[in-house]
Amino acid sequence: MPEYDVLCIGNAIVDIIAQCDEAFLESNGIIKGAMNLIDARRAELLYSRMGPAIEASGGSAGNTAAGVASFGGSAAFFGKVSNDPLGDIYIHDIHAQGVAFDTRPLQGEPPTARSMIFVTPDGERSMNTYLGACVELGPEDVEADKAAGAKVTYFEGYLWDPPRAKEAIRQTARLAHAAGREVSMTLSDSFCVDRYRDEFLELMRSGTVDIVSANSHEIKSLYQTASFEDALAAIRKDCKIAAVTRSEKGSVIVRGNETVTIQATTIRELVDTTGAGDLYAAGFLYGYTAGRSLQDCGDLGSLAAGLVIQQIGPRPRQNLRREAEQAGLL
Repeated sequence: MPEYDVLCIGNAIVDIIAQCDEAFLESNGIIKGAMNLIDARRAELLYSRMGPAIEASGGSAGNTAAGVASFGGSAAFFGKVSNDPLGDIYIHDIHAQGVAFDTRPLQGEPPTARSMIFVTPDGERSMNTYLGACVELGPEDVEADKAAGAKVTYFEGYLWDPPRAKEAIRQTARLAHAAGREVSMTLSDSFCVDRYRDEFLELMRSGTVDIVSANSHEIKSLYQTASFEDALAAIRKDCKIAAVTRSEKGSVIVRGNETVTIQATTIRELVDTTGAGDLYAAGFLYGYTAGRSLQDCGDLGSLAAGLVIQQIGPRPRQNLRREAEQAGLL
């Protein structure tokens, strides 16, 4: 049986990233800072209105898998693309990062997913995602050897939007737990939490999910409170470990009665926040599966997030292992 540090399950999306001003978001009815689900017609409309753009393979869990591999960990990925040019780009990019990706591509419609991401001058990203082939990910795409062979299976909350993906995740979680492995999820987006609050809480409280990755807005949304402290106290009871990012305030990791506070990485310039949470999760999970302390896990996550927000695009351009070694973290 192959053994992986992290198996990531997510929407396989090609990001199309362009810069814009606040007025563009307003005139096009785009919710700033959110992931807005759109249909094919709106995808074409927004694409026609975009300025010069960069195409880059993305998708939350795919970014995390690429980050784990960049740290030198072994990563695998489940996600659905179509047999089309964007699907070819996605497959090439994730393989080039060193991630095991063997999900069979969809033949025909719908096409590979794409997300039009508009970045405002403050570095905030507003995502407009057409899920396309992602909605076809299902239980038949679960590779049992990878599910049982990964130390941690990590999936994105966004996968609760396409219905058959839920079945695939639950099936993978059963295989992982039966093999004595752990399961982690990211809450993804506060609007996503609003849509699936009860189901996310059930995943945590039932023990389907052991480790939760989130930001402060998402956990406040999860527990419907304006108080970060109250939300942190609540999530401490609902899962084994929670790693919660707080932008420039760093992050907080809780496990039982244990609390670890992590400093944010100092950056030169905030360029694009796309992928910040994904890369934090990559650093955290790489450290966790290597048996490092929670402090080390958080520091590795903070480093990766700090690097990715200083570039356009959600995948690390630097070798994260080398960066971590230079920072004295490995």
